[in-house]
Amino acid sequence: MEMFPSPLESAKFIADNSKDVSVDEEGARRVAESLFDRASAAEFGLEGWKSLHELNPRAASEEAVNWVFLVDTLNFSFWSDQEDRKYLVKYKGKTYSGYWSLCAAVNRALDDGIPITSASYFATMTLDQVRHVFRSDTEVPIPLIEERHRVLNESGTVLLEKFGGSFLTCVKMSEKSAQKLLRLVLENFPSYRDEAVFEKKKVSFYKRAQILVADTWSVLEGKGDGSFDDVSTLTIFADYRIPQVLVHLKAMKYSEELMKKLCEGTIFQSGDKEEVEIRGCSIWCCAMICKHLLELYEKKGQDMHEKINAVLLDYHLWDYARDHREEMKEVPFHRVRCIYY
Repeated sequence: MEMFPSPLESAKFIADNSKDVSVDEEGARRVAESLFDRASAAEFGLEGWKSLHELNPRAASEEAVNWVFLVDTLNFSFWSDQEDRKYLVKYKGKTYSGYWSLCAAVNRALDDGIPITSASYFATMTLDQVRHVFRSDTEVPIPLIEERHRVLNESGTVLLEKFGGSFLTCVKMSEKSAQKLLRLVLENFPSYRDEAVFEKKKVSFYKRAQILVADTWSVLEGKGDGSFDDVSTLTIFADYRIPQVLVHLKAMKYSEELMKKLCEGTIFQSGDKEEVEIRGCSIWCCAMICKHLLELYEKKGQDMHEKINAVLLDYHLWDYARDHREEMKEVPFHRVRCIYY
C-alpha cells in the first residue's frame, strides 16, 4: 500500500519547523471571533456552494459529479503574469477570470454540444481540441495548456479503465467516507499527488484531491452517496489565495526576507522551502481558526461540529479573497506554475 501522509499532520510538522512563515495564534483567534456571527448563517453552509456561485451545477446528479471531477482535474494555475493581461472567458453576457473562467469554458462547451465532462471524450482529446474548448476571449491563453491536455487524457483513461467512465463509481466505492474517496483518488489519479519533502520528511497538501472530495460533497448536498460523515477530517485547500487572505487578516506572518521576494514577483518552484512553508502554515492556521470557532460556540452552549469544518471555512475565505481583491493588494500572493494548484 502506498503511503499518503496526512495533510493535517504535515501542516503541523511544517508549522513547527517553519523559518519564514508563522501562524499567529492570537490573529487566528481574532479571525474566529470575526466569523462567529457569520458561521451560523446559511451561506456559510453547504447551500452557499450552489446559491452563491451561478456556474456550479444545480442538480445533484451523476452528470454534476462528472462536471466536478473534470473541473477539479483542471483546477490549477490561473494567476496572471500581469494584472492587466488575463485569461478571460465570456459566458451568458458575463466575463469570468481565474478559476471561474475554467467553469465558464466548460459550461460554454457543454452548451455547444461538446461532451467535455464525458471521460470517453476527454480521454482522447487532442491538444487542438483542448485549446478550442478552453479558448480565451482575450489574447492571453489559459496557462499550462499542454499539462492540461496530458492530465485530461490520463484521468479520462483511468476513469474508463477502472471506473466505467464515471467518477460517481469512485464516489460509491468510497462508502460515504471522505477519507476513503481521497485515498481512491490519490491511488488512481497521479496528477492529484500534491506532495513535497520538507526537513527530510515527505509532506502532503493534496489541494485538488481534497477539493474534489469537498466539491463532490457539496454538489450532492451532503446527501445519498455524498453523505460523508467524516468531511471535517479534510483540511483547507492550500492554494495561492488562502495564504494571502490569512496574512491580510493577520492570522499568519511572513518574514521580511520572504515578503521582499514576494514583492519582487519571485517565481517559486513547486516544493521550494518557502512555498512548502506558506502552504503548510496556511493549513495549520485554518485548523486553529476552526478550533477557536468551535470553542466559541461551545462557550455559548452550541455544538457546531456538523456546521463548521475546514471545507466551509475555505469556501468562505476564498469568496472573501474574491470580494476584497483591492484591500488585499498589499500582500502579494506567492507565484508558482504547477499542476497542483
